[in-house]
Amino acid sequence: MSAAEAVAVRRPRRLPTRFLRSELALIFGRRRNQAGLLVLAAVPVLISIAVKVSSPGRGGDGPDFFGSITENGLFVALASLTLELGLFLPLAVAAIAGDSVAGEANLGTLRYLLTVPVPRARLLAVKYLAIVIFSVVATLTVTVTGIVMGLALFGGGDMTLLSGTQIGFGQALLRVLGATLYLSACLASLGAVGLFVSTLTEQPIGAMIAVVIFSTASFIADTIPQISWLHPFLITHHWLAFGDLFRDPVAWNGVQQGIYVAAAYVLVFGLAGWARFAGKDVTS
Repeated sequence: MSAAEAVAVRRPRRLPTRFLRSELALIFGRRRNQAGLLVLAAVPVLISIAVKVSSPGRGGDGPDFFGSITENGLFVALASLTLELGLFLPLAVAAIAGDSVAGEANLGTLRYLLTVPVPRARLLAVKYLAIVIFSVVATLTVTVTGIVMGLALFGGGDMTLLSGTQIGFGQALLRVLGATLYLSACLASLGAVGLFVSTLTEQPIGAMIAVVIFSTASFIADTIPQISWLHPFLITHHWLAFGDLFRDPVAWNGVQQGIYVAAAYVLVFGLAGWARFAGKDVTS
């Protein structure tokens, strides 16, 4: 063995980040995804302006977060997250997840990716990691825009929690960021469902629609009392548990259950996606 070969053996292998960077550049470079992030950011802008120009005392008609916006601008971010969880955030994640594999197959680039060669397990792992990163960015987009607009129009200071206790601004900001990360994990579990669906078809729009229907059906099923036994297992059941982070003491049970359910969906649908994609005959 030559000296150069010996050095090459001892030299640690670099992490395969090139594929991930390429995938992220593709996701965030597309105009439709940029437009989607702008729509997500527009919601807290509209909420803060609407509350600012509306007559006082009308916040009680909506969720608790809406009624507290005028007291502390951080609640704009929380109200926006609550509102967007119904459609906009799941739709944004579904668009990325549904396009992850089906989009490559639809364009005819999937076969070339696999002949580089890129192991199928690594391809799925990178695709899912990109979905997770997008989920975090999308949720942070809502949160950061809400914080900026809320502080600009309503100010900050101490936050009065849902239980009536007051905490300082720094601790309140940490709780808002904690809620953001929790919701990012929940949306990432929906991304795992989307990744699996994306391995079943070559039509990214069809995969996106299927994921949106899946999340919407979960929301609807969660409102039917006759199937209450099913509610704890629904992917969206614990999403609104992030509100428990704004109680004193923090009610951790709902958040913990939400993390467990999200992890279970990632595990089940991640393995299902791998099982499907590992033996799939890729012709396009």
